[in-house]
Amino acid sequence: MKIHILTSPPEIFFSRARLMVLTFLGLLFPIILSAQPPSLQKPGVFRGDQDLSGWVMSEKLDGIRGYWDGRHLVTRKGRIINSPSWFTKNFPPFELDGELWSSRGQYEFIQSVVLDAHPGEGWKKITYNIFEVPNQQGYFFQRLGKAKLWFASHPHPWIRIIEQIPVKNKSDLDFFYKQIESNGGEGVIVKDPLKPYDTGRSTTVLKVKKARDMEGEVIAVNPGQGRNQGVMGSLTLRLENGVEFKLGTGFTDKVRQAPPPIGTQVTFKYHGFTKTGVPKFASFLRIRED
Repeated sequence: MKIHILTSPPEIFFSRARLMVLTFLGLLFPIILSAQPPSLQKPGVFRGDQDLSGWVMSEKLDGIRGYWDGRHLVTRKGRIINSPSWFTKNFPPFELDGELWSSRGQYEFIQSVVLDAHPGEGWKKITYNIFEVPNQQGYFFQRLGKAKLWFASHPHPWIRIIEQIPVKNKSDLDFFYKQIESNGGEGVIVKDPLKPYDTGRSTTVLKVKKARDMEGEVIAVNPGQGRNQGVMGSLTLRLENGVEFKLGTGFTDKVRQAPPPIGTQVTFKYHGFTKTGVPKFASFLRIRED
Protein backbone atom coordinates (compact mmCIF):
# COMPACT_ATOMS: atom_id res chain seq x y z
CA MET A 1 0.00 0.00 0.00
CA LYS A 2 1.36 3.38 -0.94
CA ILE A 3 1.07 5.91 1.86
CA HIS A 4 0.35 9.47 0.79
CA ILE A 5 1.75 12.13 3.06
CA LEU A 6 -0.19 15.36 2.82
CA THR A 7 2.09 18.37 2.81
CA SER A 8 1.56 22.11 2.67
CA PRO A 9 3.76 24.64 0.94
CA PRO A 10 6.46 25.94 3.34
CA GLU A 11 5.00 29.44 3.43
CA ILE A 12 1.62 28.10 4.61
CA PHE A 13 3.29 26.01 7.31
CA PHE A 14 5.29 28.94 8.65
CA SER A 15 2.27 31.26 8.49
CA ARG A 16 0.29 28.80 10.60
CA ALA A 17 3.19 28.41 13.02
CA ARG A 18 3.57 32.18 13.29
CA LEU A 19 -0.16 32.55 13.98
CA MET A 20 0.01 29.92 16.73
CA VAL A 21 2.97 31.67 18.36
CA LEU A 22 1.30 35.09 18.20
CA THR A 23 -1.92 33.65 19.61
CA PHE A 24 0.00 32.06 22.49
CA LEU A 25 1.91 35.27 23.22
CA GLY A 26 -1.31 37.24 23.08
CA LEU A 27 -2.64 35.14 25.92
CA LEU A 28 0.43 35.91 28.00
CA PHE A 29 1.07 39.56 27.18
CA PRO A 30 -1.43 42.37 26.46
CA ILE A 31 -1.00 43.89 23.03
CA ILE A 32 -0.26 47.59 23.10
CA LEU A 33 -2.23 48.99 20.20
CA SER A 34 -0.99 51.95 18.27
CA ALA A 35 -2.76 54.31 15.98
CA GLN A 36 -1.35 56.92 13.66
CA PRO A 37 0.10 59.79 15.74
CA PRO A 38 -2.45 62.61 15.69
CA SER A 39 -1.65 65.97 14.13
CA LEU A 40 -1.44 68.09 17.25
CA GLN A 41 -1.32 71.77 18.01
CA LYS A 42 2.03 72.23 19.79
CA PRO A 43 2.72 75.30 21.92
CA GLY A 44 5.72 77.47 21.22
CA VAL A 45 7.75 79.11 23.98
CA PHE A 46 6.92 82.52 25.43
CA ARG A 47 10.03 84.68 25.09
CA GLY A 48 8.77 87.45 27.34
CA ASP A 49 8.46 90.15 24.71
CA GLN A 50 5.33 89.11 22.79
CA ASP A 51 2.26 91.34 22.95
CA LEU A 52 -0.44 89.33 24.71
CA SER A 53 -3.24 91.90 24.46
CA GLY A 54 -6.55 90.06 24.10
CA TRP A 55 -5.02 86.67 24.86
CA VAL A 56 -6.13 84.17 27.51
CA MET A 57 -4.11 82.14 30.01
CA SER A 58 -4.58 78.85 31.82
CA GLU A 59 -2.58 76.48 33.98
CA LYS A 60 -0.36 74.00 32.13
CA LEU A 61 -1.22 70.70 33.76
CA ASP A 62 1.55 68.14 34.35
CA GLY A 63 -0.33 65.03 33.23
CA ILE A 64 -0.56 62.83 30.14
CA ARG A 65 -1.90 64.45 27.00
CA GLY A 66 -4.93 62.55 25.70
CA TYR A 67 -6.35 63.08 22.22
CA TRP A 68 -9.90 61.84 21.67
CA ASP A 69 -10.22 60.94 17.97
CA GLY A 70 -13.96 60.28 18.15
CA ARG A 71 -13.48 56.62 19.07
CA HIS A 72 -10.35 56.25 21.20
CA LEU A 73 -8.14 58.17 23.58
CA VAL A 74 -4.59 58.18 22.21
CA THR A 75 -1.29 59.61 23.38
CA ARG A 76 0.56 62.29 21.44
CA LYS A 77 2.57 59.49 19.79
CA GLY A 78 -0.54 57.59 18.76
CA ARG A 79 -0.57 54.88 21.40
CA ILE A 80 -4.13 53.86 22.23
CA ILE A 81 -4.86 54.49 25.92
CA ASN A 82 -6.59 51.57 27.61
CA SER A 83 -9.11 53.58 29.57
CA PRO A 84 -12.13 51.91 31.19
CA SER A 85 -15.27 51.93 29.04
CA TRP A 86 -17.09 53.96 31.69
CA PHE A 87 -14.46 56.69 31.47
CA THR A 88 -15.13 57.47 27.79
CA LYS A 89 -18.86 56.79 27.95
CA ASN A 90 -20.77 59.80 26.59
CA PHE A 91 -17.67 61.18 24.84
CA PRO A 92 -18.64 62.94 21.59
CA PRO A 93 -18.18 61.70 18.01
CA PHE A 94 -15.92 64.70 17.32
CA GLU A 95 -12.31 65.24 18.43
CA LEU A 96 -11.12 66.60 21.76
CA ASP A 97 -7.67 67.49 23.07
CA GLY A 98 -6.91 67.57 26.77
CA GLU A 99 -4.86 66.43 29.71
CA LEU A 100 -5.42 63.29 31.74
CA TRP A 101 -4.65 64.56 35.21
CA SER A 102 -5.35 64.13 38.92
CA SER A 103 -3.55 66.82 40.90
CA ARG A 104 -0.28 68.74 41.01
CA GLY A 105 2.87 66.76 41.72
CA GLN A 106 1.26 63.44 40.78
CA TYR A 107 2.83 62.85 37.37
CA GLU A 108 4.26 59.42 38.24
CA PHE A 109 0.87 58.25 39.54
CA ILE A 110 -0.95 59.61 36.48
CA GLN A 111 1.53 57.97 34.12
CA SER A 112 1.30 54.60 35.87
CA VAL A 113 -2.51 54.65 35.70
CA VAL A 114 -3.04 56.04 32.22
CA LEU A 115 -0.39 53.95 30.44
CA ASP A 116 -1.24 50.68 32.18
CA ALA A 117 -2.41 48.03 29.72
CA HIS A 118 -4.96 46.90 32.32
CA PRO A 119 -7.15 49.81 33.49
CA GLY A 120 -7.54 49.75 37.24
CA GLU A 121 -9.14 51.59 40.14
CA GLY A 122 -6.71 54.49 39.74
CA TRP A 123 -8.78 55.79 36.84
CA LYS A 124 -11.39 56.96 39.35
CA LYS A 125 -8.88 59.64 40.41
CA ILE A 126 -8.20 60.79 36.84
CA THR A 127 -10.03 63.64 35.12
CA TYR A 128 -10.00 64.62 31.46
CA ASN A 129 -9.25 68.33 31.22
CA ILE A 130 -10.18 69.73 27.81
CA PHE A 131 -8.19 72.63 26.38
CA GLU A 132 -9.12 72.41 22.69
CA VAL A 133 -11.66 71.04 20.23
CA PRO A 134 -9.53 70.27 17.16
CA ASN A 135 -10.45 70.68 13.51
CA GLN A 136 -13.58 72.73 14.17
CA GLN A 137 -14.54 76.00 12.55
CA GLY A 138 -14.63 79.26 14.47
CA TYR A 139 -12.58 81.01 17.10
CA PHE A 140 -11.24 79.34 20.23
CA PHE A 141 -14.25 79.97 22.47
CA GLN A 142 -16.61 78.90 19.69
CA ARG A 143 -14.72 75.62 19.44
CA LEU A 144 -14.73 75.13 23.21
CA GLY A 145 -18.42 75.95 23.18
CA LYS A 146 -19.10 72.86 21.12
CA ALA A 147 -17.62 70.67 23.88
CA LYS A 148 -19.52 72.56 26.58
CA LEU A 149 -22.79 72.13 24.69
CA TRP A 150 -22.17 68.42 24.21
CA PHE A 151 -21.41 67.70 27.86
CA ALA A 152 -24.29 69.86 29.03
CA SER A 153 -26.59 67.26 27.47
CA HIS A 154 -24.24 64.32 28.10
CA PRO A 155 -23.08 64.83 31.72
CA HIS A 156 -19.77 63.27 32.68
CA PRO A 157 -18.29 63.43 36.20
CA TRP A 158 -14.69 63.10 35.02
CA ILE A 159 -14.77 65.89 32.43
CA ARG A 160 -13.35 69.35 33.08
CA ILE A 161 -13.00 72.21 30.64
CA ILE A 162 -9.93 74.19 31.61
CA GLU A 163 -10.70 77.73 32.72
CA GLN A 164 -9.37 80.42 30.39
CA ILE A 165 -8.52 83.76 32.04
CA PRO A 166 -8.14 87.00 30.05
CA VAL A 167 -4.62 88.48 30.08
CA LYS A 168 -4.74 92.19 30.81
CA ASN A 169 -0.99 92.83 30.64
CA LYS A 170 2.42 91.27 31.31
CA SER A 171 2.12 91.97 35.05
CA ASP A 172 -1.16 90.06 35.04
CA LEU A 173 0.59 87.04 33.51
CA ASP A 174 3.50 87.27 35.96
CA PHE A 175 1.14 87.32 38.94
CA PHE A 176 -0.81 84.32 37.62
CA TYR A 177 2.40 82.40 36.89
CA LYS A 178 3.74 83.00 40.39
CA GLN A 179 0.48 81.74 41.86
CA ILE A 180 0.70 78.53 39.84
CA GLU A 181 4.40 78.04 40.62
CA SER A 182 4.00 78.66 44.35
CA ASN A 183 1.28 75.99 44.46
CA GLY A 184 3.49 73.40 42.75
CA GLY A 185 2.14 73.83 39.23
CA GLU A 186 4.17 73.25 36.09
CA GLY A 187 3.55 76.47 34.20
CA VAL A 188 1.09 78.51 32.16
CA ILE A 189 -0.30 78.37 28.62
CA VAL A 190 -1.21 81.61 26.85
CA LYS A 191 -3.33 81.59 23.70
CA ASP A 192 -4.73 84.00 21.14
CA PRO A 193 -8.44 83.13 21.18
CA LEU A 194 -9.18 84.87 17.87
CA LYS A 195 -7.09 82.51 15.76
CA PRO A 196 -8.54 79.48 13.95
CA TYR A 197 -7.36 76.02 14.88
CA ASP A 198 -4.07 74.91 13.38
CA THR A 199 -1.56 72.10 13.92
CA GLY A 200 2.19 71.97 14.33
CA ARG A 201 4.38 74.29 16.38
CA SER A 202 2.28 77.37 17.11
CA THR A 203 3.13 81.05 17.48
CA THR A 204 -0.29 81.84 18.95
CA VAL A 205 -0.27 79.16 21.67
CA LEU A 206 2.73 79.55 23.98
CA LYS A 207 3.97 77.85 27.14
CA VAL A 208 5.38 79.92 29.98
CA LYS A 209 7.85 77.94 32.07
CA LYS A 210 10.71 79.52 33.94
CA ALA A 211 13.47 76.95 34.23
CA ARG A 212 15.63 76.93 37.30
CA ASP A 213 19.20 75.69 37.58
CA MET A 214 21.30 73.89 40.15
CA GLU A 215 24.52 71.91 40.52
CA GLY A 216 25.34 68.26 40.90
CA GLU A 217 28.48 66.19 41.29
CA VAL A 218 29.42 63.74 38.55
CA ILE A 219 29.67 60.25 40.08
CA ALA A 220 29.63 58.21 36.84
CA VAL A 221 30.12 58.71 33.10
CA ASN A 222 27.83 56.39 31.15
CA PRO A 223 28.61 55.17 27.59
CA GLY A 224 26.28 56.19 24.79
CA GLN A 225 24.19 54.09 22.41
CA GLY A 226 22.87 54.64 18.89
CA ARG A 227 24.04 57.97 17.53
CA ASN A 228 26.12 58.42 20.70
CA GLN A 229 27.91 55.10 20.33
CA GLY A 230 31.55 55.52 21.34
CA VAL A 231 31.03 58.74 23.29
CA MET A 232 29.39 59.73 26.57
CA GLY A 233 25.66 59.06 26.69
CA SER A 234 24.78 60.47 30.09
CA LEU A 235 26.20 61.55 33.43
CA THR A 236 25.06 60.20 36.76
CA LEU A 237 24.84 63.11 39.17
CA ARG A 238 24.53 63.31 42.94
CA LEU A 239 22.75 66.35 44.35
CA GLU A 240 23.62 68.04 47.61
CA ASN A 241 20.69 66.26 49.30
CA GLY A 242 21.96 62.84 48.18
CA VAL A 243 19.48 62.27 45.30
CA GLU A 244 21.11 60.58 42.30
CA PHE A 245 19.88 60.64 38.70
CA LYS A 246 21.09 60.43 35.10
CA LEU A 247 21.47 63.61 33.06
CA GLY A 248 21.31 62.82 29.34
CA THR A 249 20.35 65.93 27.38
CA GLY A 250 21.78 69.34 26.58
CA PHE A 251 25.32 68.20 25.78
CA THR A 252 27.29 69.41 22.76
CA ASP A 253 29.27 66.88 20.71
CA LYS A 254 32.42 68.37 22.21
CA VAL A 255 31.28 67.63 25.76
CA ARG A 256 30.15 64.11 24.81
CA GLN A 257 33.60 63.41 23.34
CA ALA A 258 35.42 64.82 26.39
CA PRO A 259 33.00 64.49 29.33
CA PRO A 260 33.70 66.02 32.73
CA PRO A 261 35.54 63.60 35.01
CA ILE A 262 34.11 62.06 38.14
CA GLY A 263 34.05 64.58 40.98
CA THR A 264 33.32 67.55 38.71
CA GLN A 265 30.45 69.90 39.52
CA VAL A 266 28.10 70.63 36.61
CA THR A 267 25.17 73.02 36.27
CA PHE A 268 21.88 71.96 34.70
CA LYS A 269 18.46 73.53 34.23
CA TYR A 270 15.24 71.84 35.25
CA HIS A 271 11.49 72.37 35.72
CA GLY A 272 10.46 71.28 39.19
CA PHE A 273 10.93 67.89 40.86
CA THR A 274 9.35 64.47 40.75
CA LYS A 275 7.79 62.96 43.83
CA THR A 276 11.13 61.32 44.67
CA GLY A 277 13.09 64.56 44.38
CA VAL A 278 14.58 64.00 40.92
CA PRO A 279 14.79 67.18 38.78
CA LYS A 280 12.25 67.12 35.94
CA PHE A 281 13.24 67.82 32.31
CA ALA A 282 16.85 68.34 33.38
CA SER A 283 19.25 69.58 30.69
CA PHE A 284 23.00 70.22 30.90
CA LEU A 285 24.17 73.84 30.94
CA ARG A 286 27.89 73.96 31.81
CA ILE A 287 30.79 72.60 33.80
CA ARG A 288 31.52 74.53 36.97
CA GLU A 289 35.08 75.81 36.82
CA ASP A 290 35.13 77.78 40.09
